[in-house]
Amino acid sequence: MKTTKFLLQSGVLALSLLATSVMAKVSPDEAAKLGASLTPIGAEKAGNADGSIPAWTGGLPTNAGAVDAKGFLADPFASEQPLFTITAANAEQYKDKLSAGQLAMFKRYPDTYKIPVYPTHRSAALPDDIYAAIKTSALNTEGLDGGNGLSGFGDSRYYAFPLPKSGVEVAWNHSTRYRGGNVKRYMTRVQPQTNGAFNMVQFTDEISYPGNLPDLDKAKAQNILFYFIQNVTAPSRLAGNVLLVHETIDQVKEPRMAWLYNAGQRRVRRAPQVAYDGPATAADGLATSDNYDMFNGSPDRYTWELVGKKEMYIPYNSYKLDSPNLKYEDILKVGHINQDLTRYELHRVWEVVAKLKDGERHIYATRHMYFDEDTWQAALIDHYDGRGQLWRVAEAHAQQYYHKQVPGYTAEALYDVIAGRYSVLGLKNEEKQSYEFGAKTTASAYTPAALRQAGVR
Repeated sequence: MKTTKFLLQSGVLALSLLATSVMAKVSPDEAAKLGASLTPIGAEKAGNADGSIPAWTGGLPTNAGAVDAKGFLADPFASEQPLFTITAANAEQYKDKLSAGQLAMFKRYPDTYKIPVYPTHRSAALPDDIYAAIKTSALNTEGLDGGNGLSGFGDSRYYAFPLPKSGVEVAWNHSTRYRGGNVKRYMTRVQPQTNGAFNMVQFTDEISYPGNLPDLDKAKAQNILFYFIQNVTAPSRLAGNVLLVHETIDQVKEPRMAWLYNAGQRRVRRAPQVAYDGPATAADGLATSDNYDMFNGSPDRYTWELVGKKEMYIPYNSYKLDSPNLKYEDILKVGHINQDLTRYELHRVWEVVAKLKDGERHIYATRHMYFDEDTWQAALIDHYDGRGQLWRVAEAHAQQYYHKQVPGYTAEALYDVIAGRYSVLGLKNEEKQSYEFGAKTTASAYTPAALRQAGVR
């Protein structure tokens, strides 16, 4: 696939192609371009040459649409129609703007998989204090141990490298992106069978940051990126099982700490398997722990090649897919989600190739990753096995939670193009409410001792 590279207006014209690149804080002159020639998050402000990607002008305002009683957002672009639709019949015409995984989906499902392409809207926007934190990150954050950890990051905690010079820096931007502060989510994970039948596993999960926990001993949390707790609420055979994670910044120096509470056994156990290619919770073997959030955890098992930037058709502004008027059966179809409910737009992405290091172990030998320049969120990831065969294709259907100025996901779909099954994480159409931003909690809720109580709420 031909890759079209762009010269960044940031002046950073020489992109390193090796994960061994020096990762250092940038100069004040470079950082000054954030919010000037670049967006405050580090994307190119200008549109592309033919205008199919517009200039960034600030993103969606907080009043871009109505918010219903459950927190679901109105679609600001509901009146728009697709510019065109990519199908198996014409995919070759657009292949330079598609991933290998998307092309594989056309071959696997030639009659049903399609990509409806809509006008591009650069809807991403963040609060002003987060923009200030991003500039602080640029001036102070450096990589440790070949990119496995960060130093100088404690004062900002968001977007470690807004002016990246290596692939691992791009990956860190995804991991350290702004998610709306402390957030509680109500959502569903589903793995349809090859005939389309499915059962749901329902969760609540919460993510909280050290700076948002007033009772936290900050001295003991210097290496903590965030705290995470996931509580299975249905079906009854799994309800009450709880996962707790202390996500560390340098996971080689201090590995991720995880605990599981098993409601049936009423026991709390350490869970070292909740990392890398350990099985994901309730995913029927179709996803790994580090498939959650498209990619998460330590980057230490891979080398990270920064290929450059290119224009691609990626899922974007997925308000239609998030509608509370939909039932899960409307969305979940044989082989893939209902593509009539999806929306794709042309955006610039950072392309990164992660390759398993010699002597390391993971079921994914290579990951081709594409990160949206306006949010640093992973948009597409193609996963290859040890034989070099394309195995799983991940698509993140994103939206701007404009009422809180938070870019996020509507749902993450992970397709096994060999087995013909898939997993969808994050659907909330039938849940009692959408995301709860600014959730009130305490540090004591993120301790192993609190797991038993969380399981019986």
